[in-house]
Amino acid sequence: MINVCYFERLLNVDLFEQVLTEGGGIALSRVGPEMADADVAAALTGIQGYHTRGGSQLVPPKFRIDKDFIAKCPNLIAVCTGGAGYDAITVPDCTEAGILVANQAGLNAEAVAEHALAMMLCLTKQIAQVNMALRRDPELDRFAFRNNDIFGKTLGIVGLGEIGTRVAEVCSTAFKMPVLTTHPRLTAEEAAKRHAELVSFAELLERSDFVLVACGLNDETRGMFGAAEFAAMKPNAYFVTIGRGGIHDEDALAAALRASELAGAGLDVWNQEPPPIDHPLLKFENVLASPHIAAVTEESAQKAMTGAAEQWREILAGKYPSRCKNPEVWPRYVERFKRIMGFAPEAR
Repeated sequence: MINVCYFERLLNVDLFEQVLTEGGGIALSRVGPEMADADVAAALTGIQGYHTRGGSQLVPPKFRIDKDFIAKCPNLIAVCTGGAGYDAITVPDCTEAGILVANQAGLNAEAVAEHALAMMLCLTKQIAQVNMALRRDPELDRFAFRNNDIFGKTLGIVGLGEIGTRVAEVCSTAFKMPVLTTHPRLTAEEAAKRHAELVSFAELLERSDFVLVACGLNDETRGMFGAAEFAAMKPNAYFVTIGRGGIHDEDALAAALRASELAGAGLDVWNQEPPPIDHPLLKFENVLASPHIAAVTEESAQKAMTGAAEQWREILAGKYPSRCKNPEVWPRYVERFKRIMGFAPEAR
């Protein structure tokens, strides 16, 4: 019996299990932080697949996939995340061991894109502020909440993947917003196909009325936004992120808001998730905060769970998955797969 193990919690585990185990031959198990170390080690010994959360903030260190974790899984052939992010996985360690890494990029793109757009609208329309003011002030002066349109404003997107592209499409089409993007490996032609103009990072910061972070956390993006970057933005610009905590410096953002260097911020990701209730950024009325829930919708869960289970079936049947994140692993993966599964995977 082939065993796929998941970490802690799935939004729609029944659907995932139904699609994964249909036809027999595959079993689903679980590990979680409440389990004793010995029980976790015993559960990992026999698994062929491991399904985990992608964000390192959401995964305790001993459950993050690195050399130490891999050593506990002698029969492991692949690791998948439940969403687009995979910073809880040390990909080079997996590649060295011959373990394939895949994610679910694109399956939650609509949900996250809508959340980003909702934050942009709420911030510029002051919806959260006026909603609370209306409840506490019987003499509310509605003209004190005069706000702005987003129509025609400039949007800068850092990370033009599935999510960033969807936001660019909606904003450029529905609101006639010029969209800028920056990427070290994206050509101007590729950016144009995704509804954006490729510019330098400095130009994006200087020109944008909204700066949206929609990229993953890695060595290139860690600490990308600090005091200098916030100072380079327009004082009437909004900073919005649905990427990952650690890409922006939270203390520097708080300082920029305190100094009125920015108009506001929309934050769905944090260094600590959820953030403590006394977090400095939660004290600003012009900060719209959510606890990493952009992808947590019923529709997104169904797409992600179905797509993830179908990809697992492909991997376990020896097929090359469509969302592989370390294609360079293939020669070593073939050897490991044959040793563990008893047959060779299909050619790429």
